[in-house]
Amino acid sequence: MKRRAFLKSLLGLFGATALVSFSYPLLRFFAPPRSEARVQRISILKKDVPVGEAKEIIFNNTPAIVINRSGKGFIALSKVCTHLGCLVEYEKGKSRLFCPCHAGIYDLEGNVVSGPPPKPLLKFPISVEGEKIIIG
Repeated sequence: MKRRAFLKSLLGLFGATALVSFSYPLLRFFAPPRSEARVQRISILKKDVPVGEAKEIIFNNTPAIVINRSGKGFIALSKVCTHLGCLVEYEKGKSRLFCPCHAGIYDLEGNVVSGPPPKPLLKFPISVEGEKIIIG
């Protein structure tokens, strides 16, 4: 094999490799997402969350909190702050959720009261069936 033929075939091999390595991610980007993600349902007992108290859970790989608000019932909210993703903490005495990173404050509905968060906390669907609270 002559040098010129060898270099042409080597250049063709490198070109094909470059084409495949750029086209595969591009095709994966435009392909629709797989429907592997299942929405899970979690059930906890009502007695585990007395009035005015909260219970931390993990729902669909997201830290969440279930709060039993006096006079309003249960609510399930994401604990991930909408500002920079820090985890908010429930402050029972002040009836609020507080983000310690940049002093973001949310009410018990998940709405922004003050601070830098741009939008409310994500609410998860919740239903009460007998003695169980079902999230999801």
